[in-house]
Amino acid sequence: MALRRLCERVLGPSGLGAEPDIRGFLCRLQGRALASSAAARGRCEALVYHQHGEPLRVIQLETLKSPQLRDSDIRAQMLAAPINPSDINMVQGTYPILPDLPAVGGNEGVGQVLDVGSKVTHLKPGDWVIPSDTGLGTWRTEAVGDMNGFIKVPNNIPLLCAATLGVNPCTAYRMLCDFETLKPGDSVIQNAANSGVGQAAIQIAKARGLKTINVIRQRPDLQQLTDSLMSLGADYVITEEALRKPEMKELFKKVPRPRLALNGVGGRSATEILRHLEKGGTIVTYGGMAKQPVTVPVSALIFNNVKIRGFWVTQWKRDQGHDLLQEMISELCDFIQAGMLRAPVCTKIKFQDYQTALKAATTPFISSKQILIM
Repeated sequence: MALRRLCERVLGPSGLGAEPDIRGFLCRLQGRALASSAAARGRCEALVYHQHGEPLRVIQLETLKSPQLRDSDIRAQMLAAPINPSDINMVQGTYPILPDLPAVGGNEGVGQVLDVGSKVTHLKPGDWVIPSDTGLGTWRTEAVGDMNGFIKVPNNIPLLCAATLGVNPCTAYRMLCDFETLKPGDSVIQNAANSGVGQAAIQIAKARGLKTINVIRQRPDLQQLTDSLMSLGADYVITEEALRKPEMKELFKKVPRPRLALNGVGGRSATEILRHLEKGGTIVTYGGMAKQPVTVPVSALIFNNVKIRGFWVTQWKRDQGHDLLQEMISELCDFIQAGMLRAPVCTKIKFQDYQTALKAATTPFISSKQILIM
């Protein structure tokens, strides 16, 4: 009760649910304190790069002047932002779309609205928002942008779920829904199962009654990782080496051959999961961590009629628009609130300790997503 009275004194009774969200309360309290400080200074801190290269070499913490708030803008205190592989590629200069330099890193995260322009009616101070597209530069303490560049999310979901909602869960959701008509009991096979997309795909598939066959690389902590994926709802976890063995025939006596394969690796791994598809099935490539081309056996095309597709969630968002994105985000938030979707394994790092986070994010076999906490 004491905590609730304290929350009400700071946020007002309308800012609380039936039970106080301690983490959310602390984030909002911190946001207000920082907002007051930023307003007095008119500045924010940001992780900036002036040239492309390895993140640890080119990124530095700088103090920037905060833009003036226009009529259709919102100002948000960033609460948390992950470091994704695509963020690293942008800094390196190898991603298909690149911001003008100098640029602020990061394309995903969650912020708390501090102020809104006179034409903004659907957002208010205290709301949580996530970017609707790339380019915001989320590795900063404060962001200003057009209201249509943000999607509202409930401020009573876990902070890490909100911070990691806009990229990986959306990618997994669309691939599971848009390429094959799957019904409960059908199966999906995926490599990179321990990636952010892979973990989201396991949980969303489970919520839809689908079986998942999850492929990971051999590693020292194999059993620990297997247990972690099983706890998310994975039905089968196998190594890439096991994928090539005759024992796979035994697996398909327990579960139907998949009509859908999700490929985040490329190279030989993609070829192997493709071999196990049902006739007429589809392999969707969303990443290429192996940096090797996808090789398709001629027999798979002629005799199994497999379909080869690609998916990029950034393009989907731009093609489909704000309303459909908001609809998908709302459904994913429903999964979160129902306990059916949780954040990937994360490591929280203080914003000022960004070099520690960047080092971990560029180290092989680190399964934990690095989250900058502002």
